Amino acid sequence: MALLQISEPNQAPDPHARRIAIGIDLGTTHSLVASVRSGVAECLPDEQGRVLLPSVVRYVKTQDGEDKREIGFAAVATQISDPTNTIASVKRLMGRGLADISNVASLPYHLAAKDGMVSIQTVAGEKSPVEVSAEILATLRYRAEDTFDDDIFGAVITVPAYFDDAQRQATKDAAQLAGLNVLRLINEPTAAAIAYGLDNAAEGVYAIYDLGGGTFDISILRLAKGVFEVVATGGDSALGGDDYDHAVAVFLKGKVSTFEARKVKEKLTTEEMVQVGDQTITRAQFVEITKPLTDRTLAAVKKALRDAKLKPADIDGTVMVGGSTRMPHIQAVVGEFFGKPPLVNLNPDEVVALGAAIQANQLAGNKTGTDADDMLLLDVIPLSLGIETMGGLVERIVPRNQTIPTAMAQDFTTYQDGQTALALHVVQGERDLVADCRSLARFELRGIPPMAAGVAKIRVTFTVDADGLLNVAAVEQNSGALARINVKPSYGLTDEQIATMLKDSFGTAAQDMAARALAEARLEADRMVIAVQSALSSDRDLLDAKSQSQIDKLMAACTVSKTLEDAKAIEAATAKLAKATEAFAAARMNAGIARALAGKNIENI
Repeated sequence: MALLQISEPNQAPDPHARRIAIGIDLGTTHSLVASVRSGVAECLPDEQGRVLLPSVVRYVKTQDGEDKREIGFAAVATQISDPTNTIASVKRLMGRGLADISNVASLPYHLAAKDGMVSIQTVAGEKSPVEVSAEILATLRYRAEDTFDDDIFGAVITVPAYFDDAQRQATKDAAQLAGLNVLRLINEPTAAAIAYGLDNAAEGVYAIYDLGGGTFDISILRLAKGVFEVVATGGDSALGGDDYDHAVAVFLKGKVSTFEARKVKEKLTTEEMVQVGDQTITRAQFVEITKPLTDRTLAAVKKALRDAKLKPADIDGTVMVGGSTRMPHIQAVVGEFFGKPPLVNLNPDEVVALGAAIQANQLAGNKTGTDADDMLLLDVIPLSLGIETMGGLVERIVPRNQTIPTAMAQDFTTYQDGQTALALHVVQGERDLVADCRSLARFELRGIPPMAAGVAKIRVTFTVDADGLLNVAAVEQNSGALARINVKPSYGLTDEQIATMLKDSFGTAAQDMAARALAEARLEADRMVIAVQSALSSDRDLLDAKSQSQIDKLMAACTVSKTLEDAKAIEAATAKLAKATEAFAAARMNAGIARALAGKNIENI
């Protein structure tokens, strides 16, 4: 008799076998790879014992015309001698168009405007940020494969919490280009909370203050018995240690490169003063010149607390993440704001990768016999998602701060008689008018059977997966006609746009309501005029001359009313036209019944 091999869902068939899964922190300055070994998450070192990999790639063309590349420490060594071909901080370019990048002039390499994401001009040709990131990810993949002498089952890649759809998709594309099976994208603060919460058996409400090389995130999480629930998130994906380096370079009047300025900043972590040529910079001066940057982080922290409806005193602890949180004045400012010293017992460089490794191990189906086996992540989306409806209005389908993964749907209908296609415009934002939101994608639903306006029933479903990526589907329920799109915007929202959208949604609520009412009134007037015109074109002979004249005048008045800025006046004109055509509608119905019964007797019926 043959024996059946039985296993739990998502678990390796052999209970003693283990799928090798890794967690990767793809950072602006440094990147790391980690994995769970013997039940413990640990960062994997290279052959020299170094766990950090500088997120730097240099492109080289040899004398023979062959293209080569140097990655990590080898590339760092050429940042001064060959800056135009040595790409650092590429994470800031992921999913971004040229107009989204504020510091183009200060970059040592040259960017080219492309449809969607920028590209980088190198001696080896134009390279996209996705390609450069893939080189870094592939290097970490090879490190893991060498460590285990085996293939990698899959990887969890971390991204800043405020990365938008385009930035997340670009990160996923880079991982796939590097030959990695992406198990999930998770937010960096959430990964840090996993590592901290499981290591310390913590419960309560925690703030994750994540200041990396190029991004800043603040997340408020509630930890309870293996459940990691994101209560609120915020940040700035264009603020990080790079900006502190740039401030030092400016203070020293450009006598040092940004790379050299970073070394000065790092020295100021342990020293009160650093001599640079004939100039000096003290720690106090450094704190002062970077105060606007630090204040920007606190502004994001305050907003996240407001979203969570919490006060600083409600926070049980603040976890510091990212190498830039080693700066003494950052720890002091955060401690002063929350009224208690921040938690720094885990390595801020490694904590994100360690959390990602724990999540990867769980998703691979490996059992450790610890709380990680039952861990549950509840993350959220930062901005509402919806579609454009007639009149330039936004119909929200997935609200802001909705827990993901999620699927939400809403029904719509056609606007005109005989309409056989429907254009769908997917938007993101908190305002009521499309003009005030960000366009994500457009697609069409075709094959709708010709029907009277309002008869077709079209269900639009938004599905946001665990990676925070969006899929939209539209189906006409009578015929089954279907269209869908994986939303891949060419580039995404800037943090300023996100902040402005959220601010505007509260500050202009009354204005938005009035604009919506006006748009809806104009839409209804337009619909009524079109319907009456259609009826007259086929059955005008059912009306006497006086009735025809009256309806024509009311139609004209309704059309004129649409130019007004008064919703009530438009509604009144529409109501008058509707009232005047009631008898005409009844006559048309009677005539239609008569035509249908013509030449038939009761037995036929």
